[in-house]
Amino acid sequence: MEKIKTIAVMYGSDSSEWEVACRSGEYTASRIDGDKYDVYEIFARFGKWQLVAYKKMGAMRVPLPEEARPEVDKTDFSIIVLGEKVKFDYVYIMQHGAPGESGQLQGYLEMLSIPFSSCSSSVSAIAFDKYACKSYIRDLGLVKCAPDAFIHKGADIDAFARDAAGRLDFPVFVKPTIGGSSFGISRVSEAAALPTAVRYAFSEGPTVLVEQGIDGREFTCAAYETSGEVKALPIIEIVTENEYFDYDAKYNGHSREVCPADVPEEISSLVQDTTRKIYSSLGCAGVVRMDYIFAEDGLYFLEVNTIPGMTSASLVPKMVRTAGLDMTEFLTDIIENG
Repeated sequence: MEKIKTIAVMYGSDSSEWEVACRSGEYTASRIDGDKYDVYEIFARFGKWQLVAYKKMGAMRVPLPEEARPEVDKTDFSIIVLGEKVKFDYVYIMQHGAPGESGQLQGYLEMLSIPFSSCSSSVSAIAFDKYACKSYIRDLGLVKCAPDAFIHKGADIDAFARDAAGRLDFPVFVKPTIGGSSFGISRVSEAAALPTAVRYAFSEGPTVLVEQGIDGREFTCAAYETSGEVKALPIIEIVTENEYFDYDAKYNGHSREVCPADVPEEISSLVQDTTRKIYSSLGCAGVVRMDYIFAEDGLYFLEVNTIPGMTSASLVPKMVRTAGLDMTEFLTDIIENG
């Protein structure tokens, strides 16, 4: 890879998570080493990609008023700033949801041969769909997976709900297979409420997963690759005041995130080892977070987050700080050695 000098941080998204993605992108851009790189912040939503701020090496950040934001030329992913054409050596993707987490943006950048921070387009596409990813993980035999049922939009919801209720123990979690931040997710305690929850999940996407709830402790762990070695960060235990780790618990302070988790070393090692193995088996790149439930009968997989939240209060930055790493140096490692 040639020396990286000019970085585009892409944030926003076409999904319900776009505002969270903006906060993640702004934080990431602020922590990228301004003495090493020129950093350009690009807000992207529904095909409109605009430069909202930039920071030249060693200089102050320059925010742009809405009426003076140049648009990205998608033919070569360049932008005109003060009459000068800027092309990017690297893209740090901070879009939660499509297109930056679904593999679409990655595919575009791959065609232009522009390196980026996240998993490849194919890996991103698998990981983005909760059912596809869970099916892949289940076949690896690295971790337990809860019983589930799957439905496409257009199928008979009432018939599906009857079948799922007969096969799964309640409570169950009903979730769109794409998206994050708990949008469209419901915890359902009785069969009568299942069809309504499925219809609600369809508001976020065309496929829905109904998953049997697992009673246990919720853990999360992130891994990243540096110089050919996959490393796991300290694990976090999520203790929520709500029924589950929903949007309110995530973003409105109704949960505690204990980092490092107060668990025996064998549990911490199990979660970290499993995370590293899933990261390698999927072929991940950049920093990727895995979520789990630890139950009496073992560790259960929940999901993979290929573009995890990166605000100052997010889980991955907490792991980085707990590991004794400097955030700016960590991001430089992802950019230079991932």
